[in-house]
Amino acid sequence: MGKKGKKEKKVKGAEKTAAKMEKKVSKRSKREEEDLEALIAEFQQLDAKKTQVVEATCPPPSPRLNASYSAHPEKDELILFGGEFFNGKKTYLYNDLFFYNIKKNTWAKVDIPNPPPPRCAHQAVVVAQGGGQLWLFGGEFASPDGEQFYHYKDLWCLHLNPLKWEQIKAPGAPSGRSGHRMVLCKKQLLVFGGFHESTRDYIYYNDVHCFSLDSFSWSRLAPSGSGPSPRSACLMSPTPDHSGVIIYGGYSKLRAKKDVDKGTIHSDMFLLKREGKDDQEKWSWSRVSAGGVKPPPRSGFSGGVCVGAGGRALIFGGVCDDEDEETLEGEFYGDLYLYDITKNRWHPGQLKGIRSEKKKRRRGKKEAAAAAAGGEEEDGSDESASAPEPTEIIKEIVAEDGTVMTIREAIPVARTQSPSDEEEDDDDEDDDEEGAAASMVEPCARSNAMAVVKGGRLFLYGGMFEVGDRQFTLSDQYSLDLGKMDKWDVLQEMDPKTQEWLEESDEDDDDDDDGEEEAKGGESEEEEESEEESESEEEDGEHPAVESGEALEAYQRRTEAYWVKLARANMGPEAKDKKVQKVGIAMAKVFYEEQQGA
Repeated sequence: MGKKGKKEKKVKGAEKTAAKMEKKVSKRSKREEEDLEALIAEFQQLDAKKTQVVEATCPPPSPRLNASYSAHPEKDELILFGGEFFNGKKTYLYNDLFFYNIKKNTWAKVDIPNPPPPRCAHQAVVVAQGGGQLWLFGGEFASPDGEQFYHYKDLWCLHLNPLKWEQIKAPGAPSGRSGHRMVLCKKQLLVFGGFHESTRDYIYYNDVHCFSLDSFSWSRLAPSGSGPSPRSACLMSPTPDHSGVIIYGGYSKLRAKKDVDKGTIHSDMFLLKREGKDDQEKWSWSRVSAGGVKPPPRSGFSGGVCVGAGGRALIFGGVCDDEDEETLEGEFYGDLYLYDITKNRWHPGQLKGIRSEKKKRRRGKKEAAAAAAGGEEEDGSDESASAPEPTEIIKEIVAEDGTVMTIREAIPVARTQSPSDEEEDDDDEDDDEEGAAASMVEPCARSNAMAVVKGGRLFLYGGMFEVGDRQFTLSDQYSLDLGKMDKWDVLQEMDPKTQEWLEESDEDDDDDDDGEEEAKGGESEEEEESEEESESEEEDGEHPAVESGEALEAYQRRTEAYWVKLARANMGPEAKDKKVQKVGIAMAKVFYEEQQGA
């Protein structure tokens, strides 16, 4: 009784602390949200003028992140709603609705009267009842300067047949939040976590709320056991039998010092399980220790409610921020990891590539011969031979200002070849090259993309990555057959370099720059010309040559001093030594690869 009493006191104490913090945040953010409510009301007034449903074919949606992407319950279509875009100076929030036709690879924009106001970082769940419905809860609205935030606590239903938006007003709803997760578990919508932020304060949640699709009512669950710590942007996936949900990872912030926030990337896993009948159901938390090859810690990954027929959840991409006292550098990922819920094991999603018909026939003959000889040994070793551990490679992209963006990717390891395999490979060299070229097409590293599974295929849309202080927001789309795992199909492309980026000081400094240029007259042009000449001379100058047969690592060690010195000259004396060294090594790598290609 004593131990149980202490645990109950701790739980109650934590709940009281969270309630006080939420009240504090709510009080401080009330004035901010009142200001934004007026702006949101203007959007709603414009939308109120729409009186009929208008559907029109259109180009792909504009670049965005943190939208919702859902699979239509009856048609071969995907539904995209909302999202955000930042161009360096202004934040844009959307409430547009798009339908993607999978078979035709076409988009349609649908305007429906009285939609939800613009938002991002919300959650949407599709159900088959009532002719098909899309349920949407919460999310975030931001002022154009990105300094003020409004967190929704509204619940909406998009009826898919016929098309109609309806706001569902039910008591007991969760507090306003964004970055939460919501999944369908039998006839209930389960909402977990999220955060609420104002200019000065923020709070992260680990509460669980349930909305009944039968009674249209909210209730807050009180699971037993120790659950996840407060967090947002986690993976939340129902179990195959819909008796519970899996929670993995996520992100949260903690104010370590005055006005200094410390981010935490979570990589733990929990199971929220339901027991008992509907009228006497009980929920409990338990920690899960998964096996297999686990994903490196990251935040901003895509996945969420993507569950295949075999009870698999998945995550794609994300970012791991390396924080120090002065800078914040991110390592973006472009890899795929799958979690087998039934077996409780992670494994990387390795592409198998496209095998030529000639090689398939040859392998078929080989397998037939092995079977005739009683090839039990082959059967026993097939799993290990076909699934070697991936090799992690690191790519570094150097921005114009010298900032380095590191991208980590998992590359499948080629199996060891026997002499007979080598002979066959010599015969099919051209076929192998074609297959390798096809398998090389893949999405670039990114975070906060939209991902959804439909018909055994993973669809990935948009997201963002950063190079230095610049953000690139994407509008490309890829698909991957999760059964074959052979290649990514490019459904629509985008060149990030064509995207306009406005620096914060552009408009402020324009007048000063114009005045300085006018005062200097032709002198500034002469200086620019001389700088260009000196740069071209440097480029034309001879760098340390790559010796015959010299490996990249050996070349980098031998010439490191030269390249670091050159990087220092380009970046200036104020650049940090660590960053200068990274840039120098990256420059050496680029030069080495150019020479090898030549």
